[in-house]
Amino acid sequence: MSEIEIGRNKRGRRAYSLDDVAVVPSRRTRTPHDVSIQWQIDAYTFDMPVVGAPMDSVMSPATAIALGRLGGLGVLNLEGLWTRYEDPLPLLDEIAALEADGVNSTKRMQEIYAAPIQAELMTARLAEMREAGVTVAGSLTPQRTQEFSKTVLDAGVDIFVIRGTTVSAEHVSRDAEPLNLKQFIYELDVPVIVGGAAGYTPALHLMRTGAAGVLVGFGGGASSTTRRALGIQAPMATAIADVAAARTDYLDESGGRYVHVIADGGLGSSGDVAKAIAMGADAVMLGTALARAEEAPGQGYHWGPEAHHPELPRGDHKHVGTVAPLERLLFGPADTADGTSNILGALRRSMATTGYSDIKEFQRCEVVVSPQELR
Repeated sequence: MSEIEIGRNKRGRRAYSLDDVAVVPSRRTRTPHDVSIQWQIDAYTFDMPVVGAPMDSVMSPATAIALGRLGGLGVLNLEGLWTRYEDPLPLLDEIAALEADGVNSTKRMQEIYAAPIQAELMTARLAEMREAGVTVAGSLTPQRTQEFSKTVLDAGVDIFVIRGTTVSAEHVSRDAEPLNLKQFIYELDVPVIVGGAAGYTPALHLMRTGAAGVLVGFGGGASSTTRRALGIQAPMATAIADVAAARTDYLDESGGRYVHVIADGGLGSSGDVAKAIAMGADAVMLGTALARAEEAPGQGYHWGPEAHHPELPRGDHKHVGTVAPLERLLFGPADTADGTSNILGALRRSMATTGYSDIKEFQRCEVVVSPQELR
């Protein structure tokens, strides 16, 4: 790998965002309807490689159910408004009415999210999803996993997601006994998806814990200001390719155990989804893209848990607009040509145009580097 000299005392590896790469057509083309976009993780098969991000602006029990019925996987944020309030709808209305990116909006969101998490509401929300007959998935941060994991598992979750800005297999703390991720996953009876991870080594360590899937991303989403607040960012094209390399090496190391790579962050358009899979992702976790659905609880606004952190807020409360009902946003027909709707129709067409018939094949497609500054 070539490195660039930043100064006499520091060198850095050149990394690429999804905007910096493009997919190249091959010698063969296909009909879009002949392309399969199915995705399977553990015993669960989905008609599309889309996971709804566990963010209050994106997933409510109702939208998780709707996404599940359309063939995707909705993940409910078990530390959000739906587990803090019996009826969070008035609070979602209030957040939608706040000034985007304003100081007062951050302060008010901190106040709203200061309410305690209620275990009985976790049970009720997950039961609602289960009664609808969809695959049930809920998300906790590593800090809350030990406290609430029994509640989540007793409620009958099918897939357990441990999601944070960054998650490592080895967390060091002087103040508290950290989560032993390997032991925790070993003792569970359900598949676990964990992340984010932004490079080869941390992803490989997460795979060795027994995770069924690894989320790839750090500070790349539209609602995140992690780079501005912490100076940390991982350009997604390079991050996905690095983690996909870890998946390949772990497959050999483990004697055939395949860990799914799920791109999480910076996927605002259908072209981003196609390029994420081309770089090696098995599926994508969508936040901003699904926040634009008419059914989204954010009502055209989008924010993540970083936006209301009690000590160091580092996320935006952004207006992303409303594009279409969820089904049309995913499957079309589209009314605009900007890649914000008919996301899966565009993915099928991208795969068909380059001649690939399924997700695994498409991961092997040719890509080129075309940095924005050169266009």
